[in-house]
Amino acid sequence: MKNSLLVAALVALAVSACGKKEEPVAAQPAPSAQEHMKESAAQAVEAAKESAKAAGDAAAAGAQVIKEEAATAADATKEAATAAAEEASQAVDAAKAAAEAAVSAAKESAQK
Repeated sequence: MKNSLLVAALVALAVSACGKKEEPVAAQPAPSAQEHMKESAAQAVEAAKESAKAAGDAAAAGAQVIKEEAATAADATKEAATAAAEEASQAVDAAKAAAEAAVSAAKESAQK
């Protein structure tokens, strides 16, 4: 009787296991080509924004360097003009002194 009870339990287990259908696991659908294109476009837009920002930063830095160089050149030009004006003033003074000396020499020559 033990054997028949054991066999009956195994048959019942086998029948219940065979009748049991497992639910299929829903597989994640693979991303479509359109989703890939959207992702690629978003990445391209982000890269373009970063490139534009970097270009703007570089242009601003270049403009600052040019501005500093222009200020340096303007200062050098002012210094050169001041020096030239001083030299011209000295030349005028020297010419006046030479002219006065020539006039004095001419007067002395005329008095003799």
